[in-house]
Amino acid sequence: MLRGIPWRFFDFWLLGAVILATAFGVAMIRSAVAGNEEILVSVQRQIIFGGIGFLVILIVGAIDYHYWAALYRPMYIVMAVLLIFLFLSARAVFGAARWFQLGTLFIQPTELAKIVLILILARFFEQTQNQPRDLRWIITSFLWTTGLAMWIFLQPNLSNVIVIMVIWLAMLWINGLPVKYMAIFGAVGLVGAVVLMLAPFSPLQDYQRQRVFTFLFPDPTARHGATYNVQQALIAIGSGGLFGKGYGHGTQTQLRYLKVRHTDFIFSATAEEFGLIGALLVIAILAFIIWRCLQAARSARDVSGAMIAYGVAILIFFQGAVNIGVNLNLIPVSGLPLPFISYGGSGLVSLMLGIGLVESVAMRHKEIDF
Repeated sequence: MLRGIPWRFFDFWLLGAVILATAFGVAMIRSAVAGNEEILVSVQRQIIFGGIGFLVILIVGAIDYHYWAALYRPMYIVMAVLLIFLFLSARAVFGAARWFQLGTLFIQPTELAKIVLILILARFFEQTQNQPRDLRWIITSFLWTTGLAMWIFLQPNLSNVIVIMVIWLAMLWINGLPVKYMAIFGAVGLVGAVVLMLAPFSPLQDYQRQRVFTFLFPDPTARHGATYNVQQALIAIGSGGLFGKGYGHGTQTQLRYLKVRHTDFIFSATAEEFGLIGALLVIAILAFIIWRCLQAARSARDVSGAMIAYGVAILIFFQGAVNIGVNLNLIPVSGLPLPFISYGGSGLVSLMLGIGLVESVAMRHKEIDF
């Protein structure tokens, strides 16, 4: 399993970009704390989780990804049990049961579930690569996906369910989903979204529907809630100008007008203190990470390796795009973090686990052309 590890094919460009993004995230979290002693410990925790994640990349990359894929059944069962147990017993935070509390730490299994699902689907598409792209093929992959997604939905955690469904649909498309089925999914999804938002029997929570209504019909006089947070985020971004106000000198951030500034709205804090140039550099780093993942997928030796790398790339792209879209008031508030930048130990380590899998794929084929 570890014998003859081809370290010469290790993608150091990808690792370097991830370390750079994580280090910048730690620096921005330190600034975004803005003297708040209650969240000051976030900086130290992010450093610790970043170090753990770095080791995870090396360890997971050293092990052939086929060994991880071969464990898909026990991983799936363990992940489902964790999510069920979380639904039944976890502490409710902001109206949702999403964390296990271990001392002062909060562990979010949903973040790991996304990586597990990518492995499960990669294994599935490897095994079915020669099967017809019919309804049976689609429904089977859907059942694997919903076996985890349903428990995340019940937390309730709609934003991460959307992430999981996007990963599933994108991987279906890459594996040859016929256009007619994609059109059907689009129509069903649109109708379903309208029904979920308007029907009195909707399983959505009130706050989930309120986020959409607030986005469509904002109240400019609001002094709290999603509308207020987005308003402050836009002020922060706009006031940063081209080069920003300087590290630790953003007034919206340092005077704490900008809420959840070390998590959901860290992109706005970045734009305020480093300006348009800094915001574009953050986007460029994330785009580079995604591109290296796509390069690993392109050079993978088999379907499962390609699907692992594609899945991680889709995850990083979608979460990053949604987070930035929320900060720019292009889409409703979702609560998804900015990959590698926002505070969150579970999310950071899980993403680094995904990067470790991509490294394993890259190492077991050929050197990626820059």
